[in-house]
Amino acid sequence: MTEPELVEQDGVGVPDALQRLWTPHRMAYIRGQDKPEGEEPEGCPFCRLPGLGDDKRALIVARGETVFAVLNLYPYNPGHLMVVPYRHVADYPDLTPEETRELAEFTQHAMGVIRAVSAAHGFNIGMNQGVIAGAGIAAHLHQHLVPRWGGDANFMPVIGHTKVLPQLLGETRDLLAGAW
Repeated sequence: MTEPELVEQDGVGVPDALQRLWTPHRMAYIRGQDKPEGEEPEGCPFCRLPGLGDDKRALIVARGETVFAVLNLYPYNPGHLMVVPYRHVADYPDLTPEETRELAEFTQHAMGVIRAVSAAHGFNIGMNQGVIAGAGIAAHLHQHLVPRWGGDANFMPVIGHTKVLPQLLGETRDLLAGAW
């Protein structure tokens, strides 16, 4: 293995042996760009996505009667998807029995699909209810399903505050949708 060429960049001091993985697309997430404000469905991406008419463009993996599965635009791991009710509802107890049942069934099915196409070793599944609990879009309930593999939480997120994703979202969506 050859050593990386150390290049001095004006204003950053003495070059070091660290390589940089630039992820400028994440600035939209960090800045909250296009994040809906308030509790109204206007501007809510989860309300807007099903109406785009192009599931591939919207990254929708599958649709049910009351919920749909969509890839996370800012995934923790490849295959990170969310199960979302069509209805603009914020609080889990406000789901109808039909929505609750289909949300659970979609989650179970998604686990099987992800295991089949990518051999996930485990999953993190959960909801952040309310802004204070960490919900990025608190006004529209959504359940995260994050596939996990042994060793996937390497040093990058801890030290470099960076996620390395080996697959583009469109490729992940096609793989999951095809297996759904």
